[in-house]
Amino acid sequence: MYENSLLYQTNNLARNSSLMFTFLPSSLRQMNEPNSISNSKKRQRKEEDRQGNDSDGNDSFEQDGREKKKKNLKGIITSLILLEQQEKSDQEEQSKASNEEKVLLDANHDKTIKTMVEYYDKFQDYHVEVQETERRKRKNSRAAAGALAVSAVSNGVAAREGSIKDTKHGGGGQQRRLWVKNRDKEWWDDCNRPDYPEEEFKKAFRMSKSTFDMICEELNSVIAKEDTTLRNAIPVRQRVAVCIWRLATGEPLRLVSKRFGLGISTCHKLVLEVCSAIRSVLMPKYLQWPDEDGLRKIKNEFESISGIPNVVGSMYTTHIPIIAPKISVAAYFNKRHTERNQKTSYSITVQGVVDPKGVFTDVCIGWPGSMPDDQVLEKSALFQRANGGLLRDVWIVGTSGYPLMDWVLVPYAQQNLTWTQHAFNEKIGEIQVVAKDAFARLKGRWSCLQKRTEVKLQDLPVVLGACCVLHNICEMQNEDIDPELRVELVDDEMVPEVALRSATSMKARDAIAHNLLHHCHAGTRFL
Repeated sequence: MYENSLLYQTNNLARNSSLMFTFLPSSLRQMNEPNSISNSKKRQRKEEDRQGNDSDGNDSFEQDGREKKKKNLKGIITSLILLEQQEKSDQEEQSKASNEEKVLLDANHDKTIKTMVEYYDKFQDYHVEVQETERRKRKNSRAAAGALAVSAVSNGVAAREGSIKDTKHGGGGQQRRLWVKNRDKEWWDDCNRPDYPEEEFKKAFRMSKSTFDMICEELNSVIAKEDTTLRNAIPVRQRVAVCIWRLATGEPLRLVSKRFGLGISTCHKLVLEVCSAIRSVLMPKYLQWPDEDGLRKIKNEFESISGIPNVVGSMYTTHIPIIAPKISVAAYFNKRHTERNQKTSYSITVQGVVDPKGVFTDVCIGWPGSMPDDQVLEKSALFQRANGGLLRDVWIVGTSGYPLMDWVLVPYAQQNLTWTQHAFNEKIGEIQVVAKDAFARLKGRWSCLQKRTEVKLQDLPVVLGACCVLHNICEMQNEDIDPELRVELVDDEMVPEVALRSATSMKARDAIAHNLLHHCHAGTRFL
């Protein structure tokens, strides 16, 4: 019993002690909690104080940076304002200086204009005074001449002739010496005599007296001038003679002047006047494309020469040497002549179509010497006429420098020709030589075409056209050319880049070559 009660007390004590130890940590924690709370609050306050200090430092630093930026910005703005003010002041000074210069220039300009106007007025007054003086002199001289003429008439025929001589060699001599310089005209006076030998005249002017007279009659209405009270007009025959002799010999104007007893400038003027008259009066009559009847005759004559049908002309292009022009020098540079002669050469071209007698029926003059034959052809009126359909079903024979076209017939130019092609080239060469011989006679008659001339480039087409017309007149009048005057043409032919312009023309040429060979019109030299 006692043991049971002791056991019971012991169990209760153990239970109570366990309970006490169970609540002890919690109570201890409760006792320590106020201290921990206070410590955590202290740490929190310290951290807040530290953060506050940091934030205050950062704010002060940012504030200092902003103040520095403001100061820098103020300095920059101040500098810009100063620069702008300086620039404005500089501009004002420049504007002021320019205005002063402008005022000074205007003043000088006005002063110069005023001086020039005064000088012009004085010069004009002087010119008017000189003109008035000259007019009075002429009036007095006319009055004196009239008085002499009246006195001569009143004194009879003999006295009148004597007074006229006195007027020419005496008082009137001063007036004549003022306008005309006495020169020796013996050579022309001798040539102009009716009994002057025909051969000598033809040697000098490349034609007979009758042909020369015919040309003078044709041009008389255009180039004739009337006598004036100051001097007698140059006769028509002498005007024509000056031009033709200059073209025939190619002599410089200085020698022409001595030969005819005229001034150099007068001779130059006469050459251009007569050449222009030949172009306007004689060219429409003696150098024109033939009509239907004329074309029919030309076809028959060329076919009888070569056996090639429907040929209406033989075409050739030659070069005329010129002095290097002042503009477009490269265009007139003749590279082929320069390489052959080892001398710089400039030229212009003359393209011509001739009939079987060597008479020109079409010419194209004046294109630069650097242009090949095919380009000259494309620039010609003949090409435009062909494009208009006026050369349909006919042939114009050209050299290998021209392209093969529907109306241009050229020889075969490739290597390794067939028998038929050789035969064709042989026969077409007989037509080509007609044009080449015509140009050789043209240059032989008119030696001015063989040397560089004094004629200006813009006047050359007129002069060259006159040479072609005069050539036709000589050919039509059967004027023979002196064998010593014949020249050999050296015009280098250059095969065009596009030598074939029409496939149908190639077939037509092959057909002509075939017919020539098989109808025994060609190929005899190869048998």
